[in-house]
Amino acid sequence: MNYLNTLLFGVYPYLAGAVFLLGSLARFDRDPFTWKAHSSQILSNHNMRLASNLFHVGILLLFMGHFVGLLTPPEIFHALGVSAGDKQLLAIVAGSIAGIMCFVGLTLLVRRRLTDPRVRATSSRMDIFILLLLYAQLILGLLTIPVSLLHLDGHNMLNLMGWARNIVTFDPIEAVAFVSQVGWLFKLHLFLGLTVFLVFPFSRLVHIWSAPVTYPARPYQVVRQR
Repeated sequence: MNYLNTLLFGVYPYLAGAVFLLGSLARFDRDPFTWKAHSSQILSNHNMRLASNLFHVGILLLFMGHFVGLLTPPEIFHALGVSAGDKQLLAIVAGSIAGIMCFVGLTLLVRRRLTDPRVRATSSRMDIFILLLLYAQLILGLLTIPVSLLHLDGHNMLNLMGWARNIVTFDPIEAVAFVSQVGWLFKLHLFLGLTVFLVFPFSRLVHIWSAPVTYPARPYQVVRQR
């Protein structure tokens, strides 16, 4: 078991991270014309706006919550008067709201992708795979909520935070020691999350790198009449 933990949570994170960064760079350099979201809204617009907005807002909130929650040192929360139990309860409430939003949106998108003849015909295997992978990852994340409610001492959360901090500071041995203390459901959720980063450069997810952050400040398009 220690060997498996070392392989999956001490070695695999760096493999996934290297493929994520170098693969994205290589795709942008070699295949720039594939660097897009491949929107299929023109093929079927039924519930597309609702599904897309719920999915994107929900998954962005989940990503930011995981990023801040896992990488912020516990000392900062303690200095703010937030205990481990309070932080875990906050994560459960916020994660439940964002997770349900994302689940509803992603369910509509999965149904559309698999059942709409026009959308299905233009979908690649990777399009379907990455959508189902995100769906499985989201469901696993939601399943951790009732488990966390049974243990509000923050033990699992602190161990996951310890794993994440030691991975980014290149101390995999200490990271594995932390993750070895969490349950299998959390480990599976963690493994699938790393797998998302691994397949990221080969999917339509690369459009995240080109997020239109300057769009609100862009000047209006001027259309002249004859």
